[in-house]
Amino acid sequence: MAKQPNIFGGGARTNANGLYFEQTTSLDIALEDAGYEVRNYTVYQNDKEIGMSVPQKRLYTYFLNPKGIHYYNYNSKEWRPDEAFINYNSKTVYIIEKKFQNTSGSVDEKLPSCHFKKWEYQKLFTPLNFQVEFIYVFNDWFKDSKYRDTLQYIKAVGCHYFYNEIPLDLLGL
Repeated sequence: MAKQPNIFGGGARTNANGLYFEQTTSLDIALEDAGYEVRNYTVYQNDKEIGMSVPQKRLYTYFLNPKGIHYYNYNSKEWRPDEAFINYNSKTVYIIEKKFQNTSGSVDEKLPSCHFKKWEYQKLFTPLNFQVEFIYVFNDWFKDSKYRDTLQYIKAVGCHYFYNEIPLDLLGL
C-alpha cells in the first residue's frame, strides 16, 4: 500500500540550505531537488561520485556486504534505517529515521533508543573507518512541550533531530 502524505506536519519547501522531507519522499528525491544526481544509489555532484543514498536493506546489499561487512559478525540483528547517506569525503554515514505522528503512540518510547542504534551502526562501520551520525526527521507534532525531555536527551547522547528537513551542511554537502 502506498504511503499517504502527512497532512498534519508543517513547513514550506526549504531553500538550498536544507533537504526537505515528507513521509512520502525519499532521500534520493531530496538530494535531486537540491541539485545532486542519484544513479543506482550512487550520489554525484558535477559527475563526481560523492557518496551513496541507500534505504533499508540496501545499506547492506549495496554498501556493506560488497566490502565484506556482514551484520551477523557485528550485531545480533540487521538494523534497517529509513534512509542512509554515506559521505565518501568525510567518511561519515548519516543514519536517517523519519518519524511523522499526528497522535500519541508507541513512537514516543522508541525515540530515546537513538544512542543504542547509533552504537549498533558504528560497530558495522568501524572496520571501514567510517563514523556514524544518527538523525531523526520529525514533523511538527514533535514540537509539543511533552517532548522537551526526550529532545534534550537525543541531543545529550550525540544524536540529531530536525523538523521536516536536514541541513545540507550536516551531511557534509
